[in-house]
Amino acid sequence: MKYTNQQYVRWDDLDAMAHVNNAKYLTYAQEARFAMLGIFNMVVARAEVDFKAPISEGNIFVDVSCWVESIGTSSFTMAYEISKDGILFARLKSVQVSVSDDTKSSRPLSDAQRETLSKFLETE
Repeated sequence: MKYTNQQYVRWDDLDAMAHVNNAKYLTYAQEARFAMLGIFNMVVARAEVDFKAPISEGNIFVDVSCWVESIGTSSFTMAYEISKDGILFARLKSVQVSVSDDTKSSRPLSDAQRETLSKFLETE
């Protein structure tokens, strides 16, 4: 199941080239991931962005659709699309690794985490 979250594009998200700074796309994805999953003890191990069209205005909302592509032993991969009114601005992927609060190193995903992630699993 895909999850869609709206993210507000602030005026100060735009850079000197009058389009949203590339780092902000990862922020939009992060905020949507948090809204989708809540608090998950994890770190982002990898992130990639394919920019398709610039977001060239502030004071708007964009749709961030996200879903889980795969679930491993201690990590999971998510995909995202940022769009508005049928215009695709970017596709993103991220790999998150579950971490232990005590050791700060990777640990297997819990059954509860797997259950939550499975609700959003989409295989193409």
